[in-house]
Amino acid sequence: MQLFYNSELTATSQQFTFDKTESRHIVRVLRKKENDKIFITNGKGKLFTSEILIANDKKCLVKIITTEAFKKPWNYYLHIAIAPTKLNDRFEWFLEKATEIGIDEITPIICEHSERKVVKPERLEKIIQSAAKQSLKYHFPKLNEPVTFNQFINSNFDGQLFIAHCEETAKKSLKTALKPKLDTTILIGPEGDFSIKEIMQSLVHNFIPVSLGESRLRTETAGIVAVHSVAFTNE
Repeated sequence: MQLFYNSELTATSQQFTFDKTESRHIVRVLRKKENDKIFITNGKGKLFTSEILIANDKKCLVKIITTEAFKKPWNYYLHIAIAPTKLNDRFEWFLEKATEIGIDEITPIICEHSERKVVKPERLEKIIQSAAKQSLKYHFPKLNEPVTFNQFINSNFDGQLFIAHCEETAKKSLKTALKPKLDTTILIGPEGDFSIKEIMQSLVHNFIPVSLGESRLRTETAGIVAVHSVAFTNE
């Protein structure tokens, strides 16, 4: 099934016109014609089955035939706060794979040791949307604007809180510390790891220090291990 995305569709929507890029893809690439079916999600749990009224490669018009509401496939809420990697493609890889596995919220955090302090949310959103459509997700993760570590750590949190770091201090294994069916927030640091000051700040805010295994992992790999560990715990 080919899945398309538009966040503005609601249960009361009756017709929808695709933009030029999507219209060209539908008509020229997929060779769709009038009366063919098109499936669209709003990324908020709704799947819209539509029928092409006008197969125009500049403005493809469809009418909504049915609307279905789907529950989220996982029974927990996962928020990963992760430092952007020095190379953009590595962070994009994390976003893609985390979306495929299942995640609810992502916040890029700028830390003391961060080598990349600027990200482009528009491109990152496209990466997430593409991965969600490819993996047939009807619930898309929320991507927040980048914030500093200090801004993030002083936010309000619910559920279980973890910080994964490489310092030689007392830590639990994330897999043994995780409890199923709970809201979960996990902090993943930059290539140079969190600073001692940041680790101490997290402890003051009730974050539990955890290990992701014996190997020293890249930031994007650590993020995926964390996402998969939560998914595995909740199976």
